[in-house]
Amino acid sequence: MLTKKEEIKHGRFLSMVLRHRPEVLDIQLDAQGWADIKDLLAKLKDYGRSISRSDLDQIVENNNKKRYVISDDGKRIRASQGHSIDIELEYAPMEPPEMLYHGTADRFLHSIFKTGLDKRKRHHVHLSADLDTASQVGKRHGNLVILKVAAAEMHKAGHKFYCTPNGVWLTESVPVEYLSN
Repeated sequence: MLTKKEEIKHGRFLSMVLRHRPEVLDIQLDAQGWADIKDLLAKLKDYGRSISRSDLDQIVENNNKKRYVISDDGKRIRASQGHSIDIELEYAPMEPPEMLYHGTADRFLHSIFKTGLDKRKRHHVHLSADLDTASQVGKRHGNLVILKVAAAEMHKAGHKFYCTPNGVWLTESVPVEYLSN
């Protein structure tokens, strides 16, 4: 059994590999971002970061952001969102709640209120359904500001929203007219 410190260390490395740089371990992600677990564990061992299947299950289960998903057959793993590599998560469009939230730092406000929220190097803009989650995300970047996103209004105007298994709402962008703080 891994200690909490080991869980976090291995979890961060997995996040980097499964979301941004699978080539570090020379693993192949399929078009939907899935990696074969046996291959992943073997490549981790070759890389000097050996963990067991039960260690991997512990990391997935205890991750505070529920960042990883294991396939129904138990043979594959992927990150739920946040990829900078080209994959298609295949989430079905969903109707969002009336309001969603985006945590950010005050130093970004001028730019955001000029151009809106943009996905930048990621596949989507990440939004939260609750203020606590938006706060946790935003305070990593500096002096916290929580932006309100008029999600239902955006949806009515034709913008698509997706909700990941861990409750993160995704959209392509958020135009300025749907933002307030």
